[in-house]
Amino acid sequence: MRWTKRRSSAGGREPAQPAVSEPVVPSEESTREHRNAFILAGIGGAVLAAFGIAAIGSIFAPVFFALVLTICAHPLRETLERRGVPRGLATGSVIVAVFMLLLVFGYATLVAFGQFGALLPQYAPQIQEFAADLGAWLSSVGINGDPVAQAGANFDPAALVDFIGGLFGSLAGIVSVLVIIFTMLLLMAMDAAFLPTLLGQMQPYRPLAVSALSSYASNVRRYMVVTALLGLAQGLINWFALALLGVPGAFIWGLLAFICSFIPNVGYFIAIIPPIVFGALEGGWPTVIAVIVVYGIVNAGVQSVVQPRVVGNAVSLSQTITFFSVLFWAIVIGPIGAILAIPLTLLVRLLLVDSHPSMLWMRPILGDLVETKQIMAVSDAELKAARRVRKAGRPSAPDELPATEG
Repeated sequence: MRWTKRRSSAGGREPAQPAVSEPVVPSEESTREHRNAFILAGIGGAVLAAFGIAAIGSIFAPVFFALVLTICAHPLRETLERRGVPRGLATGSVIVAVFMLLLVFGYATLVAFGQFGALLPQYAPQIQEFAADLGAWLSSVGINGDPVAQAGANFDPAALVDFIGGLFGSLAGIVSVLVIIFTMLLLMAMDAAFLPTLLGQMQPYRPLAVSALSSYASNVRRYMVVTALLGLAQGLINWFALALLGVPGAFIWGLLAFICSFIPNVGYFIAIIPPIVFGALEGGWPTVIAVIVVYGIVNAGVQSVVQPRVVGNAVSLSQTITFFSVLFWAIVIGPIGAILAIPLTLLVRLLLVDSHPSMLWMRPILGDLVETKQIMAVSDAELKAARRVRKAGRPSAPDELPATEG
């Protein structure tokens, strides 16, 4: 055959096999270009996700709030089941307990809002006079105070009440949100009964994901429960102190202090402004100074001393990221986003960092500074020891300098 003849003419040798090329190792420059492309793609995906969450914010916010409540109430179920309570009865007890807390908080909010609506008309003339005086003072120091004076002259208590009510939505919107929260609480509480077994099934296949989920639930629970208890104490103390000082609407501002305790960095300044204003209208500068002192002591004692010691390393977010998260989530899903900013940011960290072994190096950058503080402590101790050695070897007086040879 022709193929046989060709093979024989070639001397019986096998045709030469093509040479196997060496694997091409990408250069550092090309790797860097791909990395930049990945970063840009990630930023674009984050922007799309933010717009998507904002588009469904009316659904996303109550669902996530129900998830946080379920996480916080889960230890109650475990305690009841350990004591021999049937699983169904334990689930029902958790649901009833959470519902009762929400009803109490909702009733207190309605009472406070009603008192606020009745309080504003009583002080409307004083607010207008205060705005006129402030505008005149600004004009005396060379600043245009006409907008302030005009705003005070046009002050309408009913419009302000409507504006604040608009922040929470209409009555139909509030009812729909409550229906979503209660329904999701019921369903999540029933599904949570299977969670320990599900995590046990996942453990052999995704141990890091199981560990990250468990840590997220524990950290969110510790942060929210501790913040709620300390915020409740803070609100009660502020209510009692403002009542003693004669500040109008003390209950309203105490409840506001409790709600704002969930807003890191910004909540203190939101909570202190209304009592300062009404304290100035009622008692003048002495009352204003007393309010600032009381809020400063309570805030410094609770949020700067007690809360960090109790919460510990549960949050592990830097101050910059914490402040930005409050602004970001408030813009994306509204006022409730500022309250849920920490759990939402921890969820993003869970999805992008904690559940991926290759991304764990980012935790210190995001605020997990336990190891960083240890390294800095060792470095500071070494620098202090070096300064001590230099100070010990330095001559104390000019006559102690060694004489130089002529």
